[in-house]
Amino acid sequence: MKRLGIIIAALTLCGSVAFSQGMLEAYCFGQTDLHGTARYMSMGGAFGALGGDISVMSKNPAGLAVYRTSEVVTTMNLTLTNANTNWLGVSTDKSKTQLSFDNIAYVGYYPTGNDVGVIGWNAGFAYNRLKNFHRHYNMSAKGGLTSSLSDYVAARAYGFHKDELWATETYNPYGRDGMDWLSALGYNAGYMDAYSDDPQAYYSTFGFEENGNWNAYDLNDAILDVRETGSIDKYDFSFGMNISDIVLLGATLSVTDINYEMSSTYDEHFQYDNYLYLDNGLTTDGSGYSVNLGVIVRPVDFLRLGVAYNSPTWYKMTDRYYGEAGTSLELAGGKYSDWDAQTPDASYTNYEFQSPDKYIFSIAGIIGQSALISLDYEMTNYENMKMYDSIGEETPYYRSANAGIKDNFTMGTSIRLGAEVRVTPQFSVRAGGSFTNSPVRSNLKGGNMEVITVGTIPHYTVDKGYSTYSVGLGYRFNPQFYTDLACVLTQQKEDVYAFSGIPDMDIDFQPATLKTNRTRVALTFGYKF
Repeated sequence: MKRLGIIIAALTLCGSVAFSQGMLEAYCFGQTDLHGTARYMSMGGAFGALGGDISVMSKNPAGLAVYRTSEVVTTMNLTLTNANTNWLGVSTDKSKTQLSFDNIAYVGYYPTGNDVGVIGWNAGFAYNRLKNFHRHYNMSAKGGLTSSLSDYVAARAYGFHKDELWATETYNPYGRDGMDWLSALGYNAGYMDAYSDDPQAYYSTFGFEENGNWNAYDLNDAILDVRETGSIDKYDFSFGMNISDIVLLGATLSVTDINYEMSSTYDEHFQYDNYLYLDNGLTTDGSGYSVNLGVIVRPVDFLRLGVAYNSPTWYKMTDRYYGEAGTSLELAGGKYSDWDAQTPDASYTNYEFQSPDKYIFSIAGIIGQSALISLDYEMTNYENMKMYDSIGEETPYYRSANAGIKDNFTMGTSIRLGAEVRVTPQFSVRAGGSFTNSPVRSNLKGGNMEVITVGTIPHYTVDKGYSTYSVGLGYRFNPQFYTDLACVLTQQKEDVYAFSGIPDMDIDFQPATLKTNRTRVALTFGYKF
């Protein structure tokens, strides 16, 4: 196993540094899932040109103008999430089940009595859950690890004087401007020590010196366990206008709330019962606003064309975090030394976040009174995500984070396809699917660059794309009351890194593969009046 004796990070590496909890956290909060009514989900969310479903408020609000009656709907979801990891040949499965209330909406229809010009107005309100963060994954390696977290933190701490890292009764290193929190926590937890002849260079303490040679302890196994909860919830206030049954216009003003919680534990076990641990907690809360604009054109009765623009969501965010680390080390004579350290209580950061904007192009065909088919093509501009400090200033740190976003993300695309067949006047069957590519550029996706994480959370994930497959049924009990059922399978692929590698520094990238399968059953009840 390769391990570091002397760890000195060359200053020339600084140009490849990325700020993951700006860059990758921004990407996490910039994504949404397939959520809405059961009909919307069963057709893959391909409603950009169809309209007539309350879920269109968050995509193309011109679809609100399709309504010819008022309506109220609500949706319940049962979600089973299974996360499978494979780390150096060791496979682990974790599952989690959740029952949630994901949707309620009202649409009002106000006809003008005109046959041409403005035929009618529509106004609507909707609550939709756009993303569900609930997931539990675990990754375990039993051998083949070439570097320890202590090696990585020792390399990362290079350039900080040991007196800057060491916490005392009168000195708090976490309050020092520009301090790397993981380095300070690792040093106080006994992960590494400074060289006697260079107090700004560090070596892992998991080893011993014999006859002038450094001998690293064998790293027997490592375990990372991550639990995530929370959601992105959106409240839409929409208006639609029908012009001569040919042009439909719509606009939505939205308020979005983010609530995300993550807790993780990481443990490494070495020979002679030596070990280290790192526990982390992160809570993110935020709220923001956005605007959606859309148009649908019906050149002929059987064809609909749609275009929509979804603005960025401008968020005010707060991160609260906590880290604890410790070691148990063998000393001369068979004795052990235990070290523990914690970050300060109630640590938080306020900042602003601008999510990516989107363009949606849609086409739908109506086949008589019995069937329809719809296609959406969505372009999401991830490289335009931005982060600022709490007063909207792009400080040097956020300037670096935004440069990392620009360098490592590109345009993301999604294709959604859906179809519906009315078997009888009361009974319909539906199917749909979607594919979303990963907008992560190859340098980051391929594990070719160091990722400097913020705070004391060294682990991160890199998206590899996801797809959905859905089927559904609909039944009208009478002209007013109906119910819809959908089953949706979402498959997402990611790479998980317990900590970053450092190119040319003998600290390898050794990610685990993570496959997340979410199976959702959605039930919608609707009433027209």
